[in-house]
Amino acid sequence: MEIANFGVEEWLNTWEKKAKYDISQSSIEALTLEELIGLDGTSVTEYFEALSKQPLDYGWIEGSDTFKELVASLYQTVSPDSILQTNGATGANLLALFALIEPGDHVVSMLPTYQQLYDIPKALGASVDFVKLKEEEHWQLDLDVLKSKIKPNTKMICLNSANNPTGTLLDKATMSAIVEMAKEVDAYIVVDEVYAPLTDEGEFISIADLYEKGIATNSLSKTYSIPGIRIGWTASSSEIAEHFRKYRDYTMICGGVIADELAVHALKNKDKILSRNRKIVADNLAILKEWVEQEPRVSLVTPHYVSTSFIKLDIPQDDYSFCIDLLEETGVLLVPGTAFGLPQHARLGYCCREETLRKGMALLSKYLRKFD
Repeated sequence: MEIANFGVEEWLNTWEKKAKYDISQSSIEALTLEELIGLDGTSVTEYFEALSKQPLDYGWIEGSDTFKELVASLYQTVSPDSILQTNGATGANLLALFALIEPGDHVVSMLPTYQQLYDIPKALGASVDFVKLKEEEHWQLDLDVLKSKIKPNTKMICLNSANNPTGTLLDKATMSAIVEMAKEVDAYIVVDEVYAPLTDEGEFISIADLYEKGIATNSLSKTYSIPGIRIGWTASSSEIAEHFRKYRDYTMICGGVIADELAVHALKNKDKILSRNRKIVADNLAILKEWVEQEPRVSLVTPHYVSTSFIKLDIPQDDYSFCIDLLEETGVLLVPGTAFGLPQHARLGYCCREETLRKGMALLSKYLRKFD
């Protein structure tokens, strides 16, 4: 099977460990193991003493009953039996696409978005049409353009909300309109919801609660700040979940008993995590906006209280070589927009430690002065 190189992951695999000031990532500042365990007052010693007799067998194949119940509670209409644990949201996306896409199918996706959502369908033999998000339209999905791309044989619409890398949201009204389009051709809708916004503004709603052929993919990596445990899930109807089970057996056995326990602990304490992360997002977003206002070579469509932002660079150099030069000369890491198919931009992950963000942006501004 031929598949394109994964632009973002290839970039990070090459460069992220060389960064001194990493402002490229799309997660909210990761919790340490001690911080995660201590959310309810438990110490690491107490927690792992209780786990020390746990056999390191395969454990729960689809995720423990408690995990599934806690994840299902994040939705309005999804039952625990319809939650399938995966290896992060990347595993959830892979499962949904592997299970549903066949050669000759037609898929509509947005651009930019997470590369899995269009290059896996292409590799599986589907044709893919794009709705290109435009900066001058604040990176919003044009519903008229989407409607024009849907064909009688469209099998799936693949979306990302909030969007990676722009941080813009598909609100409830927009999602409802997309569902009506999908119903006309009986298409599935897969939405990578790993960047669920940390605000009630904008009327976010999961596709799994809106459409019987909707599949939500998500994980604990971004909003919940624990990418290192690699736990995600699919949320769907019971019929779709049953279809997925056969394909899941070929892509993943289990998440592991320790990872499942940590995921359950995080979900039981989700309110504390979300409270922490709302503050990080709000505080750091204010810092980012103030910096953009003062930096003449950078512009930004403000992200919707999620952990990723996409700046535009006004520079006489291509973004890819600029990001390499910036890293080598200052230690500051961004992800070039070229990795998302949009040159002269860069993903700036502003939800790192405040001192890292401030220092990284200060060095970036200083470096940009060479173009003045």
